This record gives sequence, structure tokens and C-alpha cells, in this order.
Amino acid sequence: MPIAQITAVGTYVPPGVLTNADLEKLVETSDQWIVDRTGIQERHIAPPEMATSDMAVEAARKALEQRGIAGTDLDAIILCTVTPDMLFPSTACLVQDRLGAAGAWGFDLVAACSGFVYGLTTAAHFVQSGSHRRVLVIGADTMSRIINYKDRTTCVLFGDGAGAFLVEPSANGDPGFIGFHNEIDGSGGEYLKMPAGGSRRPASAESVAGDLHYVHQEGQQVFKYAVRKMEEGCRRVLEKHGVSIDQVKLLIPHQANRRIVSAAAEKLGLTEDRVLINIHNYGNTTAATIPLATADALAQGRLQKGDYVLFAAVGAGFTAGANLWRWAF
Repeated sequence: MPIAQITAVGTYVPPGVLTNADLEKLVETSDQWIVDRTGIQERHIAPPEMATSDMAVEAARKALEQRGIAGTDLDAIILCTVTPDMLFPSTACLVQDRLGAAGAWGFDLVAACSGFVYGLTTAAHFVQSGSHRRVLVIGADTMSRIINYKDRTTCVLFGDGAGAFLVEPSANGDPGFIGFHNEIDGSGGEYLKMPAGGSRRPASAESVAGDLHYVHQEGQQVFKYAVRKMEEGCRRVLEKHGVSIDQVKLLIPHQANRRIVSAAAEKLGLTEDRVLINIHNYGNTTAATIPLATADALAQGRLQKGDYVLFAAVGAGFTAGANLWRWAF
């Protein structure tokens, strides 16, 4: 059976930056309040003419260029997002067209902040089944379009961005994908959601006036679940495959809140030098946080060929997941 490897990483964030000082002018908050509770200092915001597919294409092109291949070399595109350009056609279709990826199929994967982990799991199994040779997994979200900038509990958290991993079979038998643990718990669906815009509550004058097309969150419920499930997911995938936490070089978690990441890492017994945290620069970019963090880990020399790396996330749904890989380059 082929071994799936991550062979390229590409990222993109829009040039516009929204700082905590900027938010102080919009809502009743302060830089100190935001940093103390979230660890965020700034986030990138897409201009009005930029959509999720635009950022996804930029990230995808960088990954393809890094690997030295063209869109025509792709077999599939998995686009992880909760902010598609439109409900249909899928954003994966729009990206496939602009990449010139003739012959590739694909789809949008909706799992909120766990989307990229779920996409990686899917891509790895496509490759290891022998049915696919090159799968592009993209996490991209324009969260600023569904955030109420009058709600200080949510508007301080989110930013926009995109990232892409190329997943291929190992050419020489080197290790890559080891395993995963993913789960969902729909009983938590009420705690983090966008209430309107679907078949339950179609868009109407009333739903717009009621701010029902924005993210609604019960922070304490989300916080407790995220800490518990991020730790549990990591432990389960490690135990399943006989790898100890001491062998893990780096945990690259979803960047939801610095306190969530720190609490989960502490429960796992990981010191800060073994956890990638970059939420201060980007905020929560939902499906894009893990590839953005991975790119930073590579730039900082914190991830080397052969290292054990854990990816972990928790998101709306509730969704939760962890992936264990050996880094390929």
C-alpha cells in the first residue's frame, strides 16, 4: 500500500490588517482585553472584491510552484471552508477552473475549524488506496464576511486566509501519514453556529435584521469542549499507533484561542517550544490556521524531515480531529 506524504505547503493572507487598536474604535474592547483572553494582536482582512476562492487559488499556486508541478497534474482538490463563494457551484469547482486542473475532481468539505484535519485524513486515504497520486487539500476562509463587528465576543477572534498541502505517495518508502482520530458531536451544534442562510431559516428581511447570518458563539461551552477534545484526540491517535508524546517533535493545533492551545498542550505534557502558536499574527482563520501555522514552523526551522508532527483541531458541529504524520521534507 502506498504511503501518503505531504510534499508541499502554500499559504496566502490578504494584505489588509485589522489590529486590536482598530477594533477599539469599533466595539467596547481594548488591546489588553483581547490579548489576555485570546492571544491575538492582529488579523488579516480581505478587501471587498476578494472571495474565498481568490485566496485559495493563491495558496494553491504557491504549493504547486514549490513542488514544480502544474494544475493538470492534480487528481483531486479538497476545499475545506465554511465561507464558500456561493452555495453552489462549489468553491472547489471555481478553484479547479482557475488552476487549469483539467481532469481533477473535487468537492467542498464543511467541518468548520476541523475542516483541514478532515481534508488531510481524506486525502491520505485517497492516496494510500492507490486511486490517487496527487491530492491538493486547501483550507480557506473569509471569516470577516460572517462576523458581526458589533459583537465583541466574536469580532476580535477571526481573520481571513488560506493554506494548501499537496499530498502524494512516497517515492522511496519514507514514512508519512500514520493515522487519525476524528469525531463529531452534534449535541454541541447550538453553541457555535450561523443560524440563518440554509433550508431551516432561508435568508429574509427578518433574518438579516436579526443578525442571524453572523457567527453566534457560547464561548465557555466551546472553550471547555475544545480543550478536552484536542487533548483526547491527540492521545487517541498516539495510543492507536504506539507513538509516545515524547516522540512528537511538534504539535500544530488549530489556532482558535491561545488559552485553549496552552491548556490542551499542558494536559498533554508539552512544553511551549513543542507547540506552534501564531494566533497573535492571524487570529482564527478557521480552516486555514493549520497550514498557516505549518508554514511558520517550516520558516522557523521547527519542523524537519522525519519529525513526528501532530495536527489537531476542534470546531463547530461539534467536530474534532487529530492527524499524526512523519514530516517528508
